[in-house]
Amino acid sequence: MDGLRKPGALVAFLRDPDPLQIAENLVAFANTDGGLLVIGVDLEGRAVGVEPEEVEDALRQALLRCRPPVQTRWEQNEADGRTVVLLHVPRSPELHTLDDGRVLIRRGAENRPLEGREIQQLAATKSVGDYEAEVVPGATREDFDEAMIEEYLAKREARQRRRIGGTVEELLVEIGAIAPDGRPTVAGLLLFGKQPQRFLPQSGVVFVKYPGTTPHGDEGLPGYARREEIGGPLARVIERTWEIVWEEMQLGAVVRGLEREERPEYPPFAVREAIVNAVCHRDYRLRGRRIEIRKFADRLEVSSPGGLPGHITLDNIVDEHYSRNPRIVSGLFYWGYIEELGLGIDRMIEEMLRAGHPQPKFIAQPYSFTVILYNRQERPPVPRGEPSMNERQLKALQYIREHGRITNREYQQLCPGVSPETLRLDLVDLVRRGILLKIGEKRGTYYILK
Repeated sequence: MDGLRKPGALVAFLRDPDPLQIAENLVAFANTDGGLLVIGVDLEGRAVGVEPEEVEDALRQALLRCRPPVQTRWEQNEADGRTVVLLHVPRSPELHTLDDGRVLIRRGAENRPLEGREIQQLAATKSVGDYEAEVVPGATREDFDEAMIEEYLAKREARQRRRIGGTVEELLVEIGAIAPDGRPTVAGLLLFGKQPQRFLPQSGVVFVKYPGTTPHGDEGLPGYARREEIGGPLARVIERTWEIVWEEMQLGAVVRGLEREERPEYPPFAVREAIVNAVCHRDYRLRGRRIEIRKFADRLEVSSPGGLPGHITLDNIVDEHYSRNPRIVSGLFYWGYIEELGLGIDRMIEEMLRAGHPQPKFIAQPYSFTVILYNRQERPPVPRGEPSMNERQLKALQYIREHGRITNREYQQLCPGVSPETLRLDLVDLVRRGILLKIGEKRGTYYILK
């Protein structure tokens, strides 16, 4: 369907108005980051048409299956001469279940049920409130930068490939940038404010470069070689932070045949993803501390105030996605700083391994989350022509990082439903590419990072 993306973390397509499928999508979107349910299109996004009266009846039945009912906004459009219905679902501050007891979240383009401990974690996160939607005391509409709003509108229309209907003020209310009475919210000020740090001083970034591997200097003197404080609306914070880190990155080179190829100290995607994640997912309620980026001779540390959100743990961080600040995430997604929700961590790991570095290290504490990228070479870089790792292989690497090694049996337990031969070929491929080392023979075989 022209103007709509493929199904993903924020979009679902339904060909027919089935009440159960509608209910499942409403609950999953409400429990995660919100989203858009399009009824009357096939999975490829082609409009097949639907009767609005049928959708209205199915929606009434679906809402009866949601506990509590999910808030939705109805929109009727024409596509290729056919009628389609769009249901906008905001992220909910409540925990929603289906009438059969299932608690669903959105995972990529699918809806996944949560289990006991995960449900408790999600419920605890929901209960802390919706800080980014709160009105900022003392701020007015005049504190918005009109140029930032115009830039956002242009980026969003380009990404959606369609014009935005309604007035600017109506859109700002819809995306949670201003309250219905016109006062700026936390999300609005962070995305569009002229000087957000005037009201939210914790929303900036501090970059510090140390020449050695520790923060200590000689004879009690400061140990840093450069210190920068970065402020402004979040899009500018991301851009300026990236520029500073890039300026401080060392560039090396390798020669392949007759061509000289420059290699930065860290894979650019991995660094940008760490910066964007910190800005998107930090807990902006925590005052007195900003995002800190520390560059040492052997590593880059990106530390974000606030622990892991929702049901996310170090065990499922590669596979799952949950935003503490869905309005900020959505804004930066349309701005172009996020390519596809939920796919950043696994690609960060892959890019580091492809460059020959160790996997990123993740440290989760109650009030902070830190990503550490190491620049040492553990293996030769993988040529760009090599295929990417699949999700199963990323799971295997995560398992080895936590347990030191993996056996064929452990890999089968990690990926149930996949044939042993497919899993064997996965491991053979990682050995061939110089990422894993095979130890032992037959039943005594196991694999470690090379």
